[in-house]
Amino acid sequence: MSAIPRRSLLKAAAVAGAAAQFSWALGRGDARAAVPAEVPAADRPASVSWLEPGGLGAAAGSTFGVAWPKGVHPGDRTFALTTADGADVPVQTWTTARWPDGSLKWTAHAVGPEAAGAERFTLAPGTPATAAKTVSVTETGRRITIDTGTVRAVVSKDGGKLVESVTRDGVKIATDGRLVLLRQSDLDDGDHGNAKWERFDGEISRAVVEQRGPVRAVVRIDGKHRKGSRSWLPFSVRLYFYAGSESFRMVHTITYDGDQNKDFIRGLGVRFTVPMRDAAYDRHVRIAGEGAGFLTEAVQGVTGLRRDPGAAVRTAQVKGEKLPDPATWDQRVTTRMQYVPTWGDYTLAQLSADGFALRKRTKPGHGWIPAGGGRRASGFGYVGGVTGGLSFGLRDFWQKHPAQLDIRNAAGDEAEVTLWLWSPEAQPMDLRFYHDGMGQDTFPEQLEGLNITYEDHEPGFGTPYGIARTSELMFWANAATPTASTLVDQAAAVRTPPQLAVSPEDLVRARVFGGLFSPVDRSTPARATIEDRLDYLFTYYKDQVEQRRWYGFWDYGDIMHTYDEDRHQWRYDVGGYAWDNSELSPDLWLWYAYLRSGRADIFRFAEAMTRHTGEVDVYHLGTWAGLGTRHGVQHFADSAKQQRISTAVYRRPYYFLTADERVGDLMHDLVDSDETFLALDPIRKIRTEPYTPDRHALSIGFGTDWSGLAAAWLTEWERGGPKAAKAEARLRSTMETIAAQPNGFVQGTGLYDLDTGRFAVATEPVVGVSHLSAMFGLVEMCAELIDLVDMPQFKSAWLDYCRYFNATKTEQAARYGKNFGTLLLFQGHSRQDAYAAAQSNDTKLAQRAWAKFDKSDGYTAAMVWNKTPVQGPAALEPGYEHLWISTNTTALYGLAAIQNLALVGDHLPA
Repeated sequence: MSAIPRRSLLKAAAVAGAAAQFSWALGRGDARAAVPAEVPAADRPASVSWLEPGGLGAAAGSTFGVAWPKGVHPGDRTFALTTADGADVPVQTWTTARWPDGSLKWTAHAVGPEAAGAERFTLAPGTPATAAKTVSVTETGRRITIDTGTVRAVVSKDGGKLVESVTRDGVKIATDGRLVLLRQSDLDDGDHGNAKWERFDGEISRAVVEQRGPVRAVVRIDGKHRKGSRSWLPFSVRLYFYAGSESFRMVHTITYDGDQNKDFIRGLGVRFTVPMRDAAYDRHVRIAGEGAGFLTEAVQGVTGLRRDPGAAVRTAQVKGEKLPDPATWDQRVTTRMQYVPTWGDYTLAQLSADGFALRKRTKPGHGWIPAGGGRRASGFGYVGGVTGGLSFGLRDFWQKHPAQLDIRNAAGDEAEVTLWLWSPEAQPMDLRFYHDGMGQDTFPEQLEGLNITYEDHEPGFGTPYGIARTSELMFWANAATPTASTLVDQAAAVRTPPQLAVSPEDLVRARVFGGLFSPVDRSTPARATIEDRLDYLFTYYKDQVEQRRWYGFWDYGDIMHTYDEDRHQWRYDVGGYAWDNSELSPDLWLWYAYLRSGRADIFRFAEAMTRHTGEVDVYHLGTWAGLGTRHGVQHFADSAKQQRISTAVYRRPYYFLTADERVGDLMHDLVDSDETFLALDPIRKIRTEPYTPDRHALSIGFGTDWSGLAAAWLTEWERGGPKAAKAEARLRSTMETIAAQPNGFVQGTGLYDLDTGRFAVATEPVVGVSHLSAMFGLVEMCAELIDLVDMPQFKSAWLDYCRYFNATKTEQAARYGKNFGTLLLFQGHSRQDAYAAAQSNDTKLAQRAWAKFDKSDGYTAAMVWNKTPVQGPAALEPGYEHLWISTNTTALYGLAAIQNLALVGDHLPA
């Protein structure tokens, strides 16, 4: 086979993210027709269906977002949800975004168990149906009580018990829901016996009700872990309850604020106490293995004994049903039950992505007995008895290893359940920086390091202080031990929470996210080829996650940046070539691919990336709060802390499609991130002129910097957040003063005043163009803002940038007085050509868009669009080796160019 040149794919890769926005008008004769002209009637319903087949299953409910065209629905519109056969489904609605005219842009909707059994729904203006059961919330000075109509939970506003109790029909199913943290003060790097463990418990600082029903209620609890006088490791926990449901969901976030050299997390968990009321032989333990496999046992078993109690007795115990009166058993068993051991403790530990071990023991002080194992556990279990018990589960259990489930004292009066987000049986969490600096103490030395390993090192910058991680958990308060089929459904809901989703056609019709996408279309050979290649590249990266085991608590959701064809390995250990950290916007590639296709596998891949990149790659505390970290061997390793990684443009699709509050928090926290330019100059190492950050003259780039700020401001404005007025003013003033620059966007940077929110207008024209400027959401932001804000000067400045990036150097010099210098990623920038062509109906520019896309520096006809086994030394699992390519995620952004190609209309080949 022939190898594809590294540089070719390194550039070609730029076409990937853009491709998701390039195919929506292929073959149309008029470039203006690329923008759908239809304005639907106000009563046109939205089509909603489950992302994966199977419906709601055992989940409590589902929350989903719907987009609406500008001007169609007034802000006070109510909506009704019906099934495909016309049955009414109770729905709770709230607004997540508005168009500038005040009409609804995005609405969020919550449904409970009454949505079970239906696969498709329509959402239309109307009066929502009244639920048979509603969720209610009451508050006192120290407690919040939530009643779903089936279960009742009492949440604390202070102290260490987040959930005081969960009851069902007056029976306590669980109590004392709390957080636990094990800290180790040093690591054993050869000196045995020096490690010290400490236990910290979660302590609440505040608890607030964010939603009160009638279908969904949400409570947020914040605090830190405390032992004695020390409090650290802040947490934010949200509890979700749905009307009529027997379960609730927990979204758990921690933010690391320790000393990386002293504060090693040994265990991190969520713990509940479960009252045990039944006889030992009527108590049951269920622990899920892979898929539908379960450990199915009683605390005191009556099966497999030397004497048989009777088939009815054995059958009932295996089913989890109450056993017949012992007086009806074979008395040779009844009289000897005191000699049948009770098994009180169970542990399932998943220490890697490829193996879990299950064991049990009778009680502390006695030996553990192996009870099975396998590859990838579901992260789900149950403990209780015939009068009730608790099911519990941790999502992404094996993907975010090391994880663990513990059941303790099931033979006593109270069992204890712990879901370990970080298993205490694993090596302690080690967040120390991975090298000693290698003498890179000055900027010149650091730039030399950048020139060999692509890592931008600076002493003190490789810190995890302020990074975060979110986990999702589910709990069921069962009236009795669930049946086998119910347990399978509950475990499935933990692995893949059911998600309702609006159709791609409705998203296109609403023209959200700048209207830069359209549904998948294979109606012509050119379109089909592009769609096939988009599918191919997604499959390639999805396969690489599995083959390369891109899993782990801090790593799951990210991908690698660059491949090493000599080792047949991604460059996981080579400086800035390792973890991608959103470099060149794979997040956008994935979300636009989902918006166009509605594919569940793409949604779940993008969801995992959004959870990761918004939490782990971004600082939430400390000096650099609001900034993200450039790609590297560790997610926090590189010294480039920038807006281009933290940008809200990567989070917006997930938030509006799901109304996820945690992601909403992340975007709101960025509204004031222009302040970070006082703390850190992004280009401090390469400045040639004297510069000191000043509140009234901050150097901010119009590309990767401003696009990140604009995304946060736009999101706050359209959400109507507490700083919406400020955000709107900042947007308008920066748009106005960028457009007023002598060379508009081509000027490159400006001096920004934090107090006025304006850029100073330069007196002299400057050419400051980088191939990276538009690669981190600038295209998406400008498309949205041009559609939202009537500012012709801004539109003109942006269209000029779009026209001239891919122009000849002679054309650039004629327009701006000098050319743009040496540039890359022409194929990725073909989307700007296409956008400008569509906006101005420029046939010649449309032809150039196709030429740059089809024949420039990225994916070309020379690429081998198939999978080829690698011969000779390869990966650890050569049987999984696919596609010998020297690629990086530049490719992903280029894909956006394909998805924009529709803009060029007739100028594509048939």
